[in-house]
Amino acid sequence: MEINKLILGDNLEILKTIASETIDLIYLDPPFFSNRNYEVIWGDAGEIRSFQDRWSGGIDQYIRWLRERVEQMYRILKPTGSMFLHCDWHANAYIRVLILDRIFGEDNFLNEIIWGYDTYLGRVDTLKHLPKKHDAIFVYTKSKKYCFNKIAQLDNYEDTVDYKRWRKYFVNGNQIIEGQHPQTDLRFTQYRNKWIKDNGRQPIEGEVIYECKGEVITDNWTDIKAVDPKSRERIGYPTQKPEILLQRIIEMSSNEDDIVLDPFVGGGTTIAVADRLKRKWLGIDQSVAAVKVTEMRLDRQRDIFSNPFTVQLHKYDYDTLRYKNAFLFESWIVQQFGGVSNAKQRNDFGLDGKMPDYTPIQVKRSENIGRNVIDNFFAAVQRSDKKLFDKNVSEQKPVGYVIAFSFGKGAVQEVARLQNEENIIIRLVKVEDIVPIAKKPSITVEIRELSRDKKGSCEIEFTAFGQSEAGIEFYSWDFDHDTEKGFRASIIIDKIGKQSTQFKAGMHVIAVKVVDNDGLENIEVLKLKVNGKIERT
Repeated sequence: MEINKLILGDNLEILKTIASETIDLIYLDPPFFSNRNYEVIWGDAGEIRSFQDRWSGGIDQYIRWLRERVEQMYRILKPTGSMFLHCDWHANAYIRVLILDRIFGEDNFLNEIIWGYDTYLGRVDTLKHLPKKHDAIFVYTKSKKYCFNKIAQLDNYEDTVDYKRWRKYFVNGNQIIEGQHPQTDLRFTQYRNKWIKDNGRQPIEGEVIYECKGEVITDNWTDIKAVDPKSRERIGYPTQKPEILLQRIIEMSSNEDDIVLDPFVGGGTTIAVADRLKRKWLGIDQSVAAVKVTEMRLDRQRDIFSNPFTVQLHKYDYDTLRYKNAFLFESWIVQQFGGVSNAKQRNDFGLDGKMPDYTPIQVKRSENIGRNVIDNFFAAVQRSDKKLFDKNVSEQKPVGYVIAFSFGKGAVQEVARLQNEENIIIRLVKVEDIVPIAKKPSITVEIRELSRDKKGSCEIEFTAFGQSEAGIEFYSWDFDHDTEKGFRASIIIDKIGKQSTQFKAGMHVIAVKVVDNDGLENIEVLKLKVNGKIERT
């Protein structure tokens, strides 16, 4: 299973492709059953289609829609795994009784976590009932043996970066040591004596014991606030969950290198936090905007220790495929074709992979492939495995596959001649027949000075114009662009393509990204010299 991957698509179909019992932790925050159009947040075609699917038959349809997805999640969850399902009052009773209890079993219900949050209450004089200010998070396990890391909370919880509240000790002979470093001061001696008194016995060699440094956390979480509109976390996603909420869940129910799955990526919080906590992860969403926003959140927090990740879209940009690293492209397209790539790159007769029945594959990352490629490939497939070659010929099967962006007249004629005159079949396969290809959007940017001061600072308005046959989804802006670090959005979502900001005198590099409805993107980089006037260099 490929990990650290964002996938654009229907999560039901994608979940069906994941092997059974491979996921350690699942957190899902599915669209709530609110019967309101505000469920359509990003507003792209995939999200609207999903909204219509789950609403076509009222609550019965919603439960059926969600249940068939949870059934797949149960299948792929490890026996030691846990699932956290986030919902609100609209359908929480239906979800627990008709979905979770039936699929996981009532005995595997672990907790109903109540997340109470403070948000704007509106006018008090118009209230007709108590404001609904909590969500439910149902926690189910697949067996009685599951991951549970003890945590605690402090009063200053939300401002704490590393919030593990339990100090771990290991018993080594007559010593209790923290981590792997012996502690001999009075504080630890006192703790050891207290532990013996409380437990009525000596600690056992190799035992792991804990000291709680804060309040023991319960299933009533009121110490985590909703994302403030002015918070640096805010990305413009109305139902965005705070990172500290997901940090608590992930650290409590998984360990480093465990695999975390979020099948409803939304604003990308689960994936961003899992990546930062050194978990492996998979994220799925039917919305282009959700996938691309999550990608930018990951890019924004990356450093030299971050693991690489991939993004799977419905269509692929021709230029990116055509001019990417040759070996990476060969390996990727062979796998997309259903074959196994050749990792050796030596003594391989110039072949790049093979099909499950070992029939050779060659990849050419170029256009207008000529006859010489066919001649060389024809010789290579015979030298690599003459027995397999003869078998394929006798059974009228292809002796090999050549993958390229396009084929010239000479290559096409030679393949036809081999089949007509010698009964030898070589299949020519275009890249676009394996994966859908589209052209990335174009983008231009205009600038306009709005004001200036005596120190040479200027307020500048930027207007971006994107064009794509698929239509433009949104723009993103990086007002302090570093080409070595890559695009790190200052503003992730801009539906209009217009921004203004103040610049001090000096040189500035600004990058603007446009994303179309296929998820393809393009970037325009502007270099501006500001000194009482604006010069575009």
